[in-house]
Amino acid sequence: MLKIDERGAVAPQIYAALRQAIITMALKPGQPLSEKEIAANFGSSRQPAREAVIKLVEAGLVRVLPQRGTYVVKVSPRQVADARFVREAVEVAIARHCCLSPDAPALRDLARVIARQEEAAAANDHAGFLALDEAFHKGLAEAVGCSEAWRVIEMGKAQMDRVRYLSLPEASPMTLLIDQHRDILAAIRRGDADEAAAAVRVHLREILLSLPRLAKAFPDLFENEELPGHAADLQPGLRGIGW
Repeated sequence: MLKIDERGAVAPQIYAALRQAIITMALKPGQPLSEKEIAANFGSSRQPAREAVIKLVEAGLVRVLPQRGTYVVKVSPRQVADARFVREAVEVAIARHCCLSPDAPALRDLARVIARQEEAAAANDHAGFLALDEAFHKGLAEAVGCSEAWRVIEMGKAQMDRVRYLSLPEASPMTLLIDQHRDILAAIRRGDADEAAAAVRVHLREILLSLPRLAKAFPDLFENEELPGHAADLQPGLRGIGW
């Protein structure tokens, strides 16, 4: 039985645990989910288990097939590309605003986040590294009072997070991602909005560059589908794997 904190709402805890299990491939594409089994595993009633499954459906991680059951979906390259497109639009704007106050205390804290990422990379701690990656991007948003914008990003990036987890360490080396974070922060500290925006774009487009290698390495985990038009510049590199 997985432990939950009885002092807090149960459904969000179940959702968070299942979301993490799907992102890290502990629950693999095609694997069935049973509300009854979920409730038993968490020691809860069926209602919070049902609420958690509904949120997973909304996040695009689970599909309910009438008369057949509920299943974890494959990774959707289209949804990954869409999430990256939204993130780039929002986070480029955030980076530009950060350049207006490059000495904000919240930004100074991000140097410590990068240092902790180096420690996680040295320990080969993928889960810890990605949690700190999240902290870096969230910290940029909070530095300019854009916490709500970050919550919007969080709601739509579940498929993107699955690819981010798969991409470590081979497809997107952790040292490369750390260097990209340094480039973003350095540009902000110089107050160079154009350079900061460019650094964010490079960083967030890394996930699409890793898709061909990941799809070849894990063909059973990915849907075979066309990428949207806004990722057309990467289409030549993806045609070799059937997209």
